[in-house]
Amino acid sequence: MSVIDWSERRRARERRHDRIRKKIFGVPEKPRLSVFKSRRHIYAQIINDLEGRTLVAASTLSPEFRVRAVKGPKAAIAKAVGEILAEKALKADIRRVVFDRGGNKFHGRVKALATGAREKGLTF
Repeated sequence: MSVIDWSERRRARERRHDRIRKKIFGVPEKPRLSVFKSRRHIYAQIINDLEGRTLVAASTLSPEFRVRAVKGPKAAIAKAVGEILAEKALKADIRRVVFDRGGNKFHGRVKALATGAREKGLTF
C-alpha cells in the first residue's frame, strides 16, 4: 500500500464534494446544511443556494460553542456543534434541510454532527 500525501487526499475529497454538489442544491424551502472539517475544528452552515447566502452557521470557534465549554472526544464536540446549529436554525424558522457531507464519509465527526442536529429538531 502506497502512502498518499495530504494534497492528494484533499484533491480526492474536493472531487467527491464536486460530485455530491451536482446533485444537492439548497432552496429556500429546504436549504443545504454544509459541513467542513479540518484536523482541529468542524464548521457547519445552512445555505440558500439560490441567493448564495448563509442563513445560519456554527462551528467550534463560534461564541455559542465556547459558552458550552464542551470537552472530550472530537465526535462529542461535533455533536454539540450540530445541536447549536439546529437551535439557531429553529429560531430562524428552518426545519428541513438537505445534508451536504462535504466529500467526507458519513461516519465519525460528520455523523455525530448530523445526529446532534437531528436530535434538536432538524429533519433531513
